Amino acid sequence: MNEHIRLGKWTQETLDHTIREYSKMLRAGSRIHAISQQFLSIEYKESTLIGDMDSPEVFVINLEGLDCFTFIDYVEAMRLSKSFSEFKEKLKKVRYRSGTISFENRNHFFTDWRVFNSCFVQDVTERIGHQHTVTIQKTLNKRADGTNFVQGIPPVERTVTYVPSDVMDDSVCKKLLTGDYVGIYSRMPGLDVSHVGIIIKDRDSTYLRHASSEKEQRKVIDQDFKKYVSATPGIVVLRPKDSLNAGQ
Repeated sequence: MNEHIRLGKWTQETLDHTIREYSKMLRAGSRIHAISQQFLSIEYKESTLIGDMDSPEVFVINLEGLDCFTFIDYVEAMRLSKSFSEFKEKLKKVRYRSGTISFENRNHFFTDWRVFNSCFVQDVTERIGHQHTVTIQKTLNKRADGTNFVQGIPPVERTVTYVPSDVMDDSVCKKLLTGDYVGIYSRMPGLDVSHVGIIIKDRDSTYLRHASSEKEQRKVIDQDFKKYVSATPGIVVLRPKDSLNAGQ
């Protein structure tokens, strides 16, 4: 198996120690908070994964630069692990269907986690939005002009439920928990979400921790969640399961 590993500010030993220490936290949200905090200020970098329809998939760990999706990939795999070696194995299961490394098996869409990683996370969007949620049928990976976003991956019919941003008041935000994975719903045909991040609660404030591609940021940051989401169509919420043995 081809591997491409860059650990950035960590060594294998320091990362192993960090993962072991945070694995002692019993609640998934607390562990995700602590782990993701270590990624703050790491630079945004897109297209770090290697493989497409014409070239073989390479197993990549690149902690030097992250896009929004690889950020939550790494955080989720670490929170499921108790060592660096286990992190590598969990990352395969989080990123690829059945842990089988190939471009075709890679989870290219946020709601792929709901379908293929249900042992790790659960969709709580309806629980958050109740009667305000909107459900729509989408053909993922198929643009309005009929072409595919991701070449080599067939389009798939999927039901997507989201909470519209115009109902995101304090009562709705209170139902969000630290560690929730949030996708920003996309109205664009063929996409479920346009961006992803992690909910962080601090006293009465709610933040979105994410790898921002905005030119004035270009790094992992915390932003006021309500302010950020107010300029978007809404959110899809996946909640991590607390079981330490998830996926085993």
